[in-house]
Amino acid sequence: MHASPETEWAELALGALASEGRKAGGARRAVVELLAGQSCCLSAQEVADRLRGRVGVASVYRALDLLAREGLVQRIELGDGAARFERVVPGGDHHHHVVCERCGRLTPFEDEDLERAMHRLAGRLAHTVRGHDVLIRGECSSCARSG
Repeated sequence: MHASPETEWAELALGALASEGRKAGGARRAVVELLAGQSCCLSAQEVADRLRGRVGVASVYRALDLLAREGLVQRIELGDGAARFERVVPGGDHHHHVVCERCGRLTPFEDEDLERAMHRLAGRLAHTVRGHDVLIRGECSSCARSG
């Protein structure tokens, strides 16, 4: 039986932390397990709120920073002062985000044409491109209707 992508990521993340000589203690394990089950990004505060009573806020921030440094989560800056975090699946599929500048609604999206354009661009650059991140800003349809 094949493990789900979420389970595989959690095992990869906990294994990577262990291989770096770091303990996958209760806080780190709880953060990894929570992120493994998410389809999109969460702020550190959202992670802390969901783990309230089990993990302290400072431990959540430390775990997220460590996971980001290890390349296991992607830090997404939305410009609202609070970063969001989501798991990174090496060599796996990913999505991008559009954020409403009025209400803060974050919507993930995938676009094969955009991915092809990014690969073409990577071929023209004098850099090795290991990844990319697209964040589109604007107004969601609800905010645009409300004026």
